Amino acid sequence: MSELLSEPILNAQLRASSRITDAGTDEVRELVLYVDEPSFRFREGQSIGVIVPGKDDFGSTNHKRRYSIVKGNESSSEEGIELTILVRRCFYIDDFNGEQYPGKASNYLCDAKVGDNISITGPYKSPFTIPTDKNANILMIGTGTGIAPFRSFIEHIYKQKGGWNGQVRLFYGAKTGLDLLYMNDKNDDLVNYYHEETFRAFNALTNRALSGEEKALENSLKNNLPDAWDLIQRPDTYVFIAGLEKVAPSLDKVMIEAAGSEDTWNTLKQKIKDGGRWSKLLYS
Repeated sequence: MSELLSEPILNAQLRASSRITDAGTDEVRELVLYVDEPSFRFREGQSIGVIVPGKDDFGSTNHKRRYSIVKGNESSSEEGIELTILVRRCFYIDDFNGEQYPGKASNYLCDAKVGDNISITGPYKSPFTIPTDKNANILMIGTGTGIAPFRSFIEHIYKQKGGWNGQVRLFYGAKTGLDLLYMNDKNDDLVNYYHEETFRAFNALTNRALSGEEKALENSLKNNLPDAWDLIQRPDTYVFIAGLEKVAPSLDKVMIEAAGSEDTWNTLKQKIKDGGRWSKLLYS
């Protein structure tokens, strides 16, 4: 509770909520929030905190969960701003009794009705900073809703910056074909950037029913390993990682094989980190 009291809490009104996956599959919803606060502004890739009311299992009065801002726009007729987030309805299995329980934040947001007021905090600074040099290479690696900050990132460098000279690569893993909706904004698909000479995106599905999206990410990297390995060795390449915590070990596994040894890969990874070219945004 103390964390929530230490930062401003804003009121956001739910303007729209639409399911973007078919029935019978994991539910993913696109939510549009309106914040009636002139001072509230954000940049590409930032996130907000959503406060879920009610006590949790540990006695806390409120529960906060961060969500990346997919896109937003200032209204010309109002003083506030609209922003869009993607929410996947989540459930978890209790390791002790095997019971399934709904995720508090995701189910709260997916069940919210248009017109409802939702308390938010932020925006929070993104760990992903666009390089100042347009000749730098950008390597993005992600799964699930981790793709959200990358979509706005790509839109920014090609639309608002007028293009990018360095090579831009996106490697993405998904459990099902419908999960690839994370890659695509309904109204502004990433395919719009496929004509850019410097941009390429690689996605893959897991070929095992019980495998997670991190296994699909491994497939995406392995299927295009020469491209990924060549880019990650360059001294002007920035590496951005987003998604589930399992993304990091999946990346390590593939790169250790490409490097020939764990020590070689760890040395290269540390060099990238020391140069300020390694950033990650992972969640459990």
